[in-house]
Amino acid sequence: MQQHIVRPEGSPPVNGYSHAVAFTGTVVAVSGQVPLDADGRLVGKDDAETQVRQVFANLTTALEAAGSGLEHVVKLTVYLTDLGDLPAFRRVRDELQNPSHPPASSLVQVAGLVSPEFRVEVDALAVLPG
Repeated sequence: MQQHIVRPEGSPPVNGYSHAVAFTGTVVAVSGQVPLDADGRLVGKDDAETQVRQVFANLTTALEAAGSGLEHVVKLTVYLTDLGDLPAFRRVRDELQNPSHPPASSLVQVAGLVSPEFRVEVDALAVLPG
């Protein structure tokens, strides 16, 4: 069970996330996903949107392997090296998540990620369905 509290009265406006998500069930923690393909090659050098798409593909793979999926994500933590990439992140995220049930979310601008070519990393908490 998930209860998405998108914008409680008195809270500031949101853009694609919930201020809070209450849930029950087994939690799935997904490590930070980066824009590498299954062979470990960088996807989307200098292209934020392509990198974000690869990161979400990797999140999906990890979640499905654990028996969950993007629709069961209750919390995302997003790390961007350039806040100018935020519109690209939001475009991809909004294509892939249910806008009426967005996860809670944190966004952090970082000086760098483990590889200087990475523009984005995302980790997630999800629940197992059922």
